[in-house]
Amino acid sequence: MKQFTEQINITNKQAGKEKLTAGASLSAYLLAPVSVAPDRMRPAVIICPGGGYEHLSDRESEPIAMQFLSMGCHAFVLRYSIAPDSFPYPQMELACAVSMVRSHAEEWLVDPDKIIVCGFSAGGHLACSLGAFWNQEFLYGPLALTPENIKPDGMILAYPVITSGPYCHKGSFLNLLGSDADDETLRRLVSLEHQVGSHTPPVFLWHTSTDDAVPVKNSYLLADALTEHGVSVEMHIYPTGCHGLSLANSEVSGDDGRCIVPQCQNWISLAKTWLEHL
Repeated sequence: MKQFTEQINITNKQAGKEKLTAGASLSAYLLAPVSVAPDRMRPAVIICPGGGYEHLSDRESEPIAMQFLSMGCHAFVLRYSIAPDSFPYPQMELACAVSMVRSHAEEWLVDPDKIIVCGFSAGGHLACSLGAFWNQEFLYGPLALTPENIKPDGMILAYPVITSGPYCHKGSFLNLLGSDADDETLRRLVSLEHQVGSHTPPVFLWHTSTDDAVPVKNSYLLADALTEHGVSVEMHIYPTGCHGLSLANSEVSGDDGRCIVPQCQNWISLAKTWLEHL
């Protein structure tokens, strides 16, 4: 396996606001070619950890990358900008990450038509944002890219933040929008059940009914909107489990065992099957 990190820096001019922090980084985990198929092109999964746009969860970073590597995918972890940086910095950084992976497809042996974004909680909002906005000029134009450069080919969303309405995770939107958090037009723009459409790529989605931070209604609202627009969606709702389960096993759980939920652990194998048929 080859591992390295690339920097992604969005300028003040591109984002249309002041940059406060150091930018984003994309950590790559590339499987070595196998001798029987040295030119095999593999799917790539770009992982966006959660953390309410306030911090980035290590439980939803490298442990997830290792799972996708075991499936035969190349894996990438995007450490994107968080508060006090605000919209659209993270969205532009993910767009650049997808473009970067696609532009290096031949060198990194990536299938350019199988670049998947995978997000957890607020990272799910970020991943879904790209699925909603990849064809919007405000995103690709300032980056001097084309929609085809930044389009994800699928999305894997785990207990995602979706809506800024009554079922919202307030902290995520306060951090994402910063001083613009009371702007109703902007709040609707980042309420993704209103922004997905027939252009949105296929989605794998899971949540728990008892999520105590991001209500499961977020996933239902997204699934309803996707279905209305004819977008392929596979959704799994588990009956119990707290927010932020990650792999729901002992590897990502503390001593209290709160995040060990055996019946949720199969989401990753279900995602593998979904990927194989994408």
